[in-house]
Amino acid sequence: MTNPIRIIGVPIDLGAQHRGTDMGPSALRVAGVAAGLRKLGLEVGREQDVQVPSMESRVADDSNLRFKNEIHHVCERLCKRVQRALDEGAFPLMYGGDHSLAMGSVAGAAAHFRAQGQNLGLIWFDAHGDMNSPASSPSGNIHGMPLAVLLGQGDPSLCAIGGDGPKVDPKNVALVGIREVDLGERAAIKAAGINVWTMRDIDELGMHVVITRALEVVCADTAGFHLSFDVDGLDPEIAPGTGTRVPGGVDFREAHLFMETIADSGKMCSADIVELNPILDHGNQTAELVKELILSAFGKAIL
Repeated sequence: MTNPIRIIGVPIDLGAQHRGTDMGPSALRVAGVAAGLRKLGLEVGREQDVQVPSMESRVADDSNLRFKNEIHHVCERLCKRVQRALDEGAFPLMYGGDHSLAMGSVAGAAAHFRAQGQNLGLIWFDAHGDMNSPASSPSGNIHGMPLAVLLGQGDPSLCAIGGDGPKVDPKNVALVGIREVDLGERAAIKAAGINVWTMRDIDELGMHVVITRALEVVCADTAGFHLSFDVDGLDPEIAPGTGTRVPGGVDFREAHLFMETIADSGKMCSADIVELNPILDHGNQTAELVKELILSAFGKAIL
């Protein structure tokens, strides 16, 4: 990679069930991600943050879309930051924060490429489908809805972040690693037309086959892809620091192979790392692991 990396912290936990993801950016900074990237010979500029209001300073005024207005405002600002970074030839890397922020990060990347007449692919690594709607969500937590929003489904104001219409074409979306899906999401995922590889697929086919096939769909007739990496896609035995832990996730070597193959493709255009919760971690163990995975995605290799 020759593009300078622009790190954008998004300390948001308004969309999540468990408090603490607002400290995710700090945990990654303590782990030394930027220093590791520089050791790879990559240029990393001065880090930026998107300002996020605290939950205590706001009132959740809609039980089906908790803190919608605040999340919308944060994502609109993030969208503009990401689009500007790409316009200026930088690679935007977002430190989250809960997964609701991806409505802004992906919208910003899509807007950049749309202005050039190009499409954006999307790899969504997650234990969950994130395809809930306000009607189907059992909690009203928006971090369970961002993929649906990016496909143009759900609350109209959230779907309009970064411009009207879907931000990605379903045929260029790869959902990898899911193993816990809300009842109302199942039909939505099947109807969406996205490409899905569950943990059973990873078990049966192996990670190399899964990520190779995922890259084929996200790179088909696109300028490249955005990686949205939810820490809960990893097995909680190796990554306890997340609020929505589900047993039986991607293990250490599978995760590195996933990231190493992404690096080999040379087609990743932007990325966000979400749902890291230091309150639930053990001595920053999860952030240290995620740091190494990020470095693998940017080209760190065994030899």
